[in-house]
Amino acid sequence: MSDFWNILIAVATFGIILVSSNKIAGFIKYIKLPLITGLLLMGIITGPEVLNIIKQDSLPKLDFVNHIALSFIAFAAGSELYFVELRSRMKSIRWMTFGQMITTLILGSLAVFIISGFSFFGLELDFNGRIALSIITGTIFIARSPVSAIAIINELRAKGPFTRMVLGVTVLIDFLVIVLFAISFSIAISLTTGESFSVGMIAIMLTELTASLLMGYILFLIIRLILYTRINTSIKAVLILAVGWGIYLLSNEIRHFSETGPGIYFYIEPLLVCITASLLITNYSPVRREFQKIIHDTVPMIYVAFFILIGASLSLKTVGQTWIIALILFFVRIVTMVIGGWIGGTLGGDPQKFNRTAWMSFVTQAGIGLGLVTVVTNEYPEWGLQFASIIVSVIVLNQIFGPPLFKWAIQMVNEDHPRGEHEDHKGPLKALIFGYEQQSLGLAQQLSSHDWKVTIVTFRKEFPKPENENITIFSYSELNIQLLERLDAANTDAIVVMKTDEENLEICELAYENYGTPELIVRLNERINIQKFHEMGVLIVEPTTAIISLMDHFVRSPMATSLLLGMEEHKDTADIVIRNQDIHGVAIRNLHLPADILIIATQRKGQKIISTGYTRLRLKDILTVVGSIESIEEMRLRFE
Repeated sequence: MSDFWNILIAVATFGIILVSSNKIAGFIKYIKLPLITGLLLMGIITGPEVLNIIKQDSLPKLDFVNHIALSFIAFAAGSELYFVELRSRMKSIRWMTFGQMITTLILGSLAVFIISGFSFFGLELDFNGRIALSIITGTIFIARSPVSAIAIINELRAKGPFTRMVLGVTVLIDFLVIVLFAISFSIAISLTTGESFSVGMIAIMLTELTASLLMGYILFLIIRLILYTRINTSIKAVLILAVGWGIYLLSNEIRHFSETGPGIYFYIEPLLVCITASLLITNYSPVRREFQKIIHDTVPMIYVAFFILIGASLSLKTVGQTWIIALILFFVRIVTMVIGGWIGGTLGGDPQKFNRTAWMSFVTQAGIGLGLVTVVTNEYPEWGLQFASIIVSVIVLNQIFGPPLFKWAIQMVNEDHPRGEHEDHKGPLKALIFGYEQQSLGLAQQLSSHDWKVTIVTFRKEFPKPENENITIFSYSELNIQLLERLDAANTDAIVVMKTDEENLEICELAYENYGTPELIVRLNERINIQKFHEMGVLIVEPTTAIISLMDHFVRSPMATSLLLGMEEHKDTADIVIRNQDIHGVAIRNLHLPADILIIATQRKGQKIISTGYTRLRLKDILTVVGSIESIEEMRLRFE
C-alpha cells in the first residue's frame, strides 16, 4: 500500500511541475532557442541535482510516463509519412535517404568506436561493449526531427523540389531508423551478454523484427477499432495512450518469459510496433484524419512530460566532464551528413547546389533521438546515464544549430517566401488606403471614428483637404518600395488596396515581403486573380456580390456565415489550387488533410463539380476549404 501512495505522490508532484514548467520553458523562445531546450532545462532545475523537487527515488516510479511518451512519439513520426505525397521526388528521396543513413551509420559508428578507446570518453567498456556502443550511437545519429522541419518550412512558406526532397527524407528516415535500431539493439544485446554471433542469433533477430511488424499490424487494427467507435475524442486519445503503454508492458512480459523459459533473449521493439501501426493508419485507413488530430492535440503535452523527465535524469557532473566529447560527436555527425548529402544527391541526380546544402537540412534532432537514448539508458543502467548525458548534450546542440542551418539552406536554394517582420509601434493604429474615391473616403471616416490614423494614397495631384485631422491624403507618381518607406509602411497596421488588380498585387507583395503588414485587404476586380492574393493571406472583398450575398447568408444561416467570413476566432476559408503533381489523380477521401479542414466546394476549368469522397482531383482544380488558419497554411504547403 505504501508503494501505491509513493507512486501517487510522485505522479501528483510531477503533474504540478509539468504545468508550471511548460509555462516557464516558453520564455526561452524569447532568446530564440527551441522549446525543447527550455523543457530540458526545467527538468534539470527541478531534478535531483538542483532543487530536488523530482527526487532520485521518484524517477523509477515515473518510468511508465516515459513508455507512454515513447509510444506517442512513434505514433507522431509514423503519421508524417504519407506515401502519396512523396511520389514526384521518390528517386531523389530514396538516394538521399540511402546516402544519409549508410554514411552516418558507418562513419558515425567508426568514429565513436575510435573515440571510446580513449580514457577521456569516460565509459569503461571491453571490446564487445565498445562495438555495441558504437552501432547504437551511429543509429541514434541517423534520427531526424520531422516536427522541426515542418515548422521551419511553414515559417518560410518554402516550396520547391529541394523542400519536398528534404521533407520526404526526414519523415522516411524517422521510420527506417526505428527498424534499424531494432536490429542494432539486438546485435548490441548479443555482444554485451556474451552470445556468439551465429546463424541462430540472426534467425532470432529476424524473428524479432517479423514479430514486431506483425504486432504493429495488430495494434493498427486495435487503434482503428477505437477510432471507429462513437465515443468522445478525448476518451479515444486516452485509449490510444493506454494501448501504446500496453505495448511496452507486453514487450517486457515477452522478454521476461523468453529469458526465464526457453533461456533466450527475445525482444519485440515497442517503438517499431507503434510506428508501424501509425504508418498503416496514415496510409491505409479512412480514419487517418481523426488519428492525426488526436496526435496533433496530444503530442505537445506528451513532449513536455518526456523532455522534463529526461532533463531530471541527466547528470550535471557527467555533462560537465564530457562536454568536449559531446562537441566532438556533434562535429562528427555534421561531417557524416555532409558526405552523405553529397553521395545521396549525386546518385539521385540532384543539382550540385542541392548536394552542397542538403546536409544543413538534416542536423536537427528531437523526439525520436531522445526516445532511443531512453531505451538504451533503461537497458544499460551501469553506464546508460553517463551515455545519455553525452548523447542528450549532442542532441541539444543539434536542436540549437539545426533550425538556423535549415533556414539558411532553404534561402540558399531560393525556395523561401517568408512574410516580413512587422514591428509593434507605439501610438494609434495606422492604415494606408490606396485609391481616392467615395468608398475609400467612407472607409477612412469609419476608421478615424475608431481612433485610427488613416492615409489615403492617390495618383491625383488635386483634391480637397480633409476636414478630419486623423485623415491625410498623399499624392505619388511611382509605385515602389521607396514610396512605402516614405509612407512609413513598417509601422502600419493595415493596408487597403482599391486600384487595379495588377497594382493591388504589387502593393500587397511589397508590403507582405518587406514589412509583414498584419492586415492586407484588397477590393478584387477580377475573380481570376483571387489565388494570387490568397497565397499571401490577403483578405479579399468582391464588391459586385458582397453585400447581397452577405445579407442573404446572415438571414438564412448566421452561424455558418460568421464562420465563412472569418468572424469565428482562428477560423477562415480559402481557395486552394492543386499544383502538387503528387495530388493529381488522388481521391478526396484519400487526401492527407488536417483534421479540422472541411472541403466545401470543388472547381475545375471554371465549372463547379459535384464532388464526393471518391472524386479524383486534377491539377489546377480549386478546392474551397474552411478550417483553422494554421491548417489552411499547411494545406497550401502540401497542395500548391
